[in-house]
Order: sequence, then C-alpha cells, then structure tokens
Amino acid sequence: MRKIFLILLVITTLFSCKKEQEEYIIEDIEPQKPIVDFGFKYDDYNVHYDTIQAQDTFERILKKQNLNGRKASEILKIIKDSFPTDVRFKRPYVALRSKNKYNKLHYLIYQPNRLDYYLVDLTDSVIGFKKSRPLTFKIRTIAGQLSGSLASTLKKEKIDASLSKKLMKVYAWSIDFFKLKKGDKFALSFTERYINDTLYDGIDSLRAAYFEYKDEKIYAFPFQQETNGKTDYYDEEGKALKNFFLKAPLKFIHITSKFSKNRFHPVQLKFKPHNGTDYAAPTGTPIMTTATGIVEQAGYTAGNGNFVKVKHDNTYSTQYLHMSKILVKRGQRVKQGDVLGKVGSTGLATGPHVCYRFWKNGVQVDALKLKLPNSQPMEYYDLPRFKDQIRPLKQELDSVLSIKFNSL
Repeated sequence: MRKIFLILLVITTLFSCKKEQEEYIIEDIEPQKPIVDFGFKYDDYNVHYDTIQAQDTFERILKKQNLNGRKASEILKIIKDSFPTDVRFKRPYVALRSKNKYNKLHYLIYQPNRLDYYLVDLTDSVIGFKKSRPLTFKIRTIAGQLSGSLASTLKKEKIDASLSKKLMKVYAWSIDFFKLKKGDKFALSFTERYINDTLYDGIDSLRAAYFEYKDEKIYAFPFQQETNGKTDYYDEEGKALKNFFLKAPLKFIHITSKFSKNRFHPVQLKFKPHNGTDYAAPTGTPIMTTATGIVEQAGYTAGNGNFVKVKHDNTYSTQYLHMSKILVKRGQRVKQGDVLGKVGSTGLATGPHVCYRFWKNGVQVDALKLKLPNSQPMEYYDLPRFKDQIRPLKQELDSVLSIKFNSL
C-alpha cells in the first residue's frame, strides 16, 4: 500500500510540475514588438505580431482576435470597399488589444508590402482604410573597380542586387558582362528609396552610368524623347545603347529569296526549307553585322561556303553565308555596321549573294517578320535638350572617378 502511494505521489508531482511549467512559459512570453512603426504607442496595448498562414483569410484572422464569426462578418461588410479581399501569404499583421482582462481588439493592421498598410479601427465605430508611409529618395553616386563579377562587386558596396540586373539590361547590347575584367573601372549614380526616411526600400532609378570596357569609355544616360515618350538609354553623343538591328546586312538591298519552309533549291534541285533571306550583290560587296556582338563562328562548310555567325546576346544570333572573303576572327567583338566579310558565291550558291540567317532562342526564324528589340534613334531636335540634361550627370560621374582614381 505504501509502495502504491509513493507511485501515485510521483505521478501527481510530475503532472503538477508539467502544468506549472506550461503556465510559466505562457505567462513569460513577451509580445513581439512590430518591426514597423505605425504611429502607435505600443506600451499602451497588448501587442500581437503575426504573419499570414496558408489557409488564412481576413475573416479567419479576425476570428483569432477574440471575435466570434458573426462579429467578424459584420466588420467585413463595413470595410469591404476599403480593404483587400485577399491576404498575401507570409505578409505581417499586427493586433493591438486592450491591456485589461478583456484583451479587446482595438486595431488590426495588415501590411501587404513595405510601403502600404491597411488599418481596421474598432475603438468606436468600425473604420477601415489604407495608408502609405512617406517615401524619400536619396541620390548616391559612387566610383569603383571590379573585384569580381558586377553583382559581387556591387554587393560589397552594399548596393541592392536589382541595380546589377538593371545595368546588365541597359548595357546588354554594348557590354558582355562575362568579359569584364578585374580592375575595370565604373561609376554609377542612382536613387534609393527610404520609407519614413530610415527604412531602406531598394533602388528607385538609374540616373547615369559609366563603364570601361575593352579600352572604351561607355556612358549611359536615360532620356525621354518628345516623339514617342519612351525612355531609352544613350551614350554621351546621343547614340542609343540598345542597338536595333539593321534591316539587312547590305547597304543596297535586292532580295532574291525569302525565308520558306519549302523552297526549290537551285543547286540541289529539290524542295527543302530555306531558313534565311538571300540578298544578291556583286562579288566583293561589304557584308555588315546587323547588330553588335561577338563572332561565334568564322569558317567554311560545303553548304554554307565561307560564313560568319555572330552572337548578339543570350537570345539573338545572326549568320552570313557564301562569302568570298572572311574579314573577322572567332571571338572578335564587332559593332553594328562593322564589315564581317565580302559577298561571294562559295558553297551551294549559283551566284554572288549573302544568305542572312537569324536565330532567336536557338531557333532559326524569319528576320523580315520578327519584331526586333529597338530603341528610338535620337531626333536631331532632341539632341540639344539631351546634352543639357546629361551635362551635370556626366560631371558627377567624372568627378567621382577623378577623386577615386585621381584622373579619368
């Protein structure tokens, strides 16, 4: 009997300790203070900070705040025109409750993004509204040298990763960022967003940029022309950085055969696909690259004859066939309009011409029908305004470069 009593005492003690421990843990939890200041004195409330879970709806969130289903539905009806119907997964919300024993909900704040928030005020009548915190913009201008990739170099400067992506897009037709070398100089001027003047919110815009690339100094300035209202990036002379493709690789165009899925081949004497556009011209006529890029292939095959293939970016490539002479080498960088070779009739050809072929994402397409990326060339009447607009920006870049490296 004594033994049984001792066992019961131990079990009771264990359960009692467990219960006391659970109660202590619950009482010891401090409400997590919101990261964002919404203008409340948090010491006046019991504060509950949480995030939206997978199955949450706004009604379900309200029910978690000591509100029954009927009350939650009534609140939703009142605020339906000023509150979002859906809540975003993992986004934060804050509940401010009374400090008395009733723990009554006074305010509920839902934050769908860093800038905006929705507030439900239950202190008197039910009111729901959206508010945005004030944004400030700060200009930052820096100069530096690449210590690795562009992304890693900017990361060391504590610059948001989105700027690296923006720069790669702006310079996509002018710079092969995989060919940039350690030590290449750059200068950047950009605006950064801050919420409430203190909370960093990322890059807002690129004001101007400068890169040294293969002994060239390449500036980039955004400019909006009056004709189309579109903003493109231009160098200091007003030339578009996004090189639009030339309509043809020859200055004088005479099309003798178009892109076709079933064309009669004049040499092989059979019907087969013709994946290019033929331009006839006298032997020796210069053949130009239609856009800036890197010579990917330069050589000879029985069908193509002497040919050159140019890679323009990760999406577009062009090829030029039947040359009498090749004037470039594999790996060479060429600019739009540079001469790759001369018209001939090598390979399977009945007469002097260039067969111009176009690849998009590895597939040969009809260049004449394709909507190609392009920038609006600078209109002559916009050039004076452009020059005035970029003058202080260029001075900013040149100044930080001079200070950083003593000379440009």
